[in-house]
Amino acid sequence: MTRDLVRGLQERAARAFPAVRVARRDGWWLRHTDSAAWWAGSVLPHGDPVPAGLPDRIRSAEEFYAGHGAPARFQISPGACPDGLDAALAGRGYRAGSPMSLQSAPTARVLPTEVPRVRVEDRPTEAWFDAWAAVHGTGGDPGPEWDLLRRVDRPSAYASVSTAAGIVAVGRAVADTGWAGVFGMATLPAARGRGAARQVLAGLARWAADQGAERMYLQVEPDNGAAWRLYERAGFTELCRYRYRFQR
Repeated sequence: MTRDLVRGLQERAARAFPAVRVARRDGWWLRHTDSAAWWAGSVLPHGDPVPAGLPDRIRSAEEFYAGHGAPARFQISPGACPDGLDAALAGRGYRAGSPMSLQSAPTARVLPTEVPRVRVEDRPTEAWFDAWAAVHGTGGDPGPEWDLLRRVDRPSAYASVSTAAGIVAVGRAVADTGWAGVFGMATLPAARGRGAARQVLAGLARWAADQGAERMYLQVEPDNGAAWRLYERAGFTELCRYRYRFQR
């Protein structure tokens, strides 16, 4: 697994979850957002400072977040971050957590053999958002989540599967320089286990192929067994695992 591949995918994901404020400092992306998607407000430490320069870089990041009234968070990807960063953050009292799996698949492998029964639109509808929020929402003000979606400036797809009762499963994809990232997959509890999520994924793959994206990627929590099995059956394999460091 090359450093450039992992960094490139994580930076594509950052563009698919655009922060409200971004400061780029010698390769590091310092991001702050008011969305519930807290990972969109983490540091992407993709520069290559010498170890002796890490303390100053970390302090600079901490000052950026303190200026916005927020704790610093770092995305830590083995092989894609500066050597010694994880240990340096641990030494400053940062706690580790939120492990994730970065996975990819050839779009042709994810494509269905039959035309999926899914609706794909280029922007979210109220019904799409409501279905997503029913699974992933916090119950608070939905405004920041809507604002995040509106900030995406890459070609996007919003897929949904419906029954007579309405939308039961959704997902979105963002095309970016030959890749399509999959995000926001959500199935209402009453509809799970009936293939709706696979239909959403198939619809997003069809859209990705139409966009000329030859490969797809996604992030999934390692302990989410149902999602892991869905993506594995669709042809996704793990590229690497990463986690976060949180300022106490």
